[in-house]
Amino acid sequence: MPLLPVDSSMMSHVGYDPATHTLTVLFDSGKLYEYSGVEPEVHERLMASSSKGSFMRNEIFDCYPDRLVTKRGRR
Repeated sequence: MPLLPVDSSMMSHVGYDPATHTLTVLFDSGKLYEYSGVEPEVHERLMASSSKGSFMRNEIFDCYPDRLVTKRGRR
């Protein structure tokens, strides 16, 4: 799944796989996380949000299971 650049102070790229309902987020810290069970509408709302960091805090963190995929160097 391609990761698309986003305008955010918290994350640099976001990807979504509608077949598996997996949201992938590359944070500015260099950590790449996957969130499972994310509905397509939630991904669409994230991408349309004017504050993606606030959306993540309110709608994703503590709401969906996450998995650290890898830790890259800071960008």
